[in-house]
Amino acid sequence: MENGERKRVLILTADAGFGHRSAALAIEAALQQKYGNLVETRVVNPLDDRRTPFFLRDSQADYDRLVRRVPELYKLGYDASDTIITSAIVESAITVLLYEVMLDLVRDAKPDVIVTTYPMYLSPLEAIFIMYGRDIPLVTVVTDLATVHRMWFSKAVDACLVPNEIVRDLAINYGLSPEQVYITGIPVNPALNRKEGKDKISLRRALGWREDLTTVLAVGSRRVDRLLDTLNVLNHFGAPLQLAVVAGKDENLYRQLQEVEWHVPVHLYEFVTNMPDMLLAADCVISKAGGLIVTESLAAGCPMMLIDVIPGQETGNAELVVSGGAGDLARSDREVLEVMAHWMMDNQRLLKERAKNAAAMGRPQAAFEVAELAYQFALRGPARHRHLFTRRTLIDLFNRNQVRWSRTEDLSTLSRSEDQTS
Repeated sequence: MENGERKRVLILTADAGFGHRSAALAIEAALQQKYGNLVETRVVNPLDDRRTPFFLRDSQADYDRLVRRVPELYKLGYDASDTIITSAIVESAITVLLYEVMLDLVRDAKPDVIVTTYPMYLSPLEAIFIMYGRDIPLVTVVTDLATVHRMWFSKAVDACLVPNEIVRDLAINYGLSPEQVYITGIPVNPALNRKEGKDKISLRRALGWREDLTTVLAVGSRRVDRLLDTLNVLNHFGAPLQLAVVAGKDENLYRQLQEVEWHVPVHLYEFVTNMPDMLLAADCVISKAGGLIVTESLAAGCPMMLIDVIPGQETGNAELVVSGGAGDLARSDREVLEVMAHWMMDNQRLLKERAKNAAAMGRPQAAFEVAELAYQFALRGPARHRHLFTRRTLIDLFNRNQVRWSRTEDLSTLSRSEDQTS
């Protein structure tokens, strides 16, 4: 390595839901495990910058309130923005609003590669590359399993890493070349690797759970409806089982769980940091159809009972799980009872089949595949920009919106690497 310098990997994320940051942290962990002192990683949420307009900063918290209180309105907004014209308008606005924040971030980090687990940053980064005449390798990691917004698919990226063939086809339909698209899966915590010899018995013993009972892991949060009703069904189900319930930082839910008169062994948690061990120790998981919990459950080979689906964004996740035979939908108390009864019949034949299908669909090594690709792009480093024809348009856009920029700077101020294409 030139001058013995570590390669700098800038990982961009956001906190609209848990999935984007979880993927970013999984990539960071895999890079550190795989490359150690050869890399220097930095995970940043640009939306937290004090200069980011308040409505973009607040959008992260508003996401929780919107998807729970008015999910149909969220779907309407999601669908309305997922059109060519609307998406182009949104991207132009985001370019102006985040340009200075993103430019200063890149100047400060001087990365050899940029990895983003959130699509909002792609258009500002493309603008920076155009204005300063150089490219930093840019890798997008799509964190949705099936229903994916077109903003994820920027032609400016060097690589778009997707979870499966469904999203690969979407990426190509939206204009990316097949050479830009890699199927890696969504990065999950490396601890979910089932090949590390972690068996259910030893994991349950370490967690303080009963070793001899069918174990149901229920994962809640402020965005999950009906969890208490579902647990009430299982509390009176009659079969020998135990419950492990994670409230996901929902203090009100955690308090209500503590007030229940439980008729089965139960383990209650307000928040946990060892979800991989819990998923590997459980026989099944009850949750909403969020991208993170679905991805982690599949990686752990843990079948799912999906009790809540956000219209639009999570519909594809639920369809993927059900069509792949890795789980079932249960949108009412009666369906919860039916699914659990069917799973437990004939010595849990169907539950075991669901677990086998989940394991076949899961990609516990995804974070390491992403880390390897990111490192290879970091070795290449920045290069002279290939497409300068939109510079005039960007200058006009910035001037109209009073965005500061300099005619004299180039990307050498943003990176340490020399132009390898000169």
